[in-house]
Amino acid sequence: MAAIVPWNFPQTLTFFKVAPLLAAGCTVVIKPSPETVLDAIVLAEAVAASDIPDGVINIVPGGADLGAYLVSHPGIDKVAFTGSTTAGRAIGEVCGRLIRPVTLELGGKSASIILDDADLPALLGKFFEATLMNNGQTCYLGTRVLAPAGKYAETVDILSDFARALVVGDALDTATQIGPLATARQQQRVQNYIDKGKADGGRITAGGGRPAGLDQGWFVAPTVIADVDNSHTVAREEIFGPVLAVIPYRDVDDAIAIANDSDFGLGGSVWTADAQRGFDVARRVRTGSIGINHYALDFCSPFGGIKASGLGRELGPEGLATYQITKTIFHPPQE
Repeated sequence: MAAIVPWNFPQTLTFFKVAPLLAAGCTVVIKPSPETVLDAIVLAEAVAASDIPDGVINIVPGGADLGAYLVSHPGIDKVAFTGSTTAGRAIGEVCGRLIRPVTLELGGKSASIILDDADLPALLGKFFEATLMNNGQTCYLGTRVLAPAGKYAETVDILSDFARALVVGDALDTATQIGPLATARQQQRVQNYIDKGKADGGRITAGGGRPAGLDQGWFVAPTVIADVDNSHTVAREEIFGPVLAVIPYRDVDDAIAIANDSDFGLGGSVWTADAQRGFDVARRVRTGSIGINHYALDFCSPFGGIKASGLGRELGPEGLATYQITKTIFHPPQE
């Protein structure tokens, strides 16, 4: 197996692949992200100190050229990739040509649908986990926030106050809720999206740039952009930072149509005081997974996307099955 993993949850996402492939009896070459080589070395040291036989888990740092080499190598039977949709398309093209099994867990632009009966202030703790966890650097986050038109201004005010109240600072401080982004390049990317949101007609109601008093580090303040149309760039493309785009909807059918009007389909959430109503809405959203009044991965259940969010599933029984091949042996009856 070839396992290519990103920088945002490097070892967690490595073991999304390593755990089932070991259980299935496979060997693996892992290519960590160039941004997270040091913790990959710690993993390599742990593997070397374990009773796992040599050659079962192999960790080879490198850039995109090494990843391309692994994907096309004749000794690889399957590729498991987590990362951007752009890179995933390139990997999928190679694997398609080689008829090589591939699992692609790619980007997202998930919708958080706030229904008109939701007690949003009481749910903000869980809302944070579903929309801004890991400084917004999480693929399934519901950063497209859909709010009922009749409560749009109220919802924007609640979210803006919420964003301004988040503790931004040192990632090693347990009080911190939003830390720095992973790289200077990622910080600039997020800032460019915020600027694009303003240029397209969005209104910044919280954040919008570097937090006051934090002159060093790759920080972007938690940002809320109101007056966003679902056609705006900030509603179409994955930002991968602490930015919420708030989009109004007329009724539930309109909310579902907006949620489904996306190139992606990875996560999502529905926020409501009526669980059955939440289930009814959740069933109509075209996505790989969705939560009601929360969103978090269940490690015993399959996770993955549809459309540009990927192919295949990780976690759960389905995640193990992707590292197995069904073989039928026919034995004719004895005469």
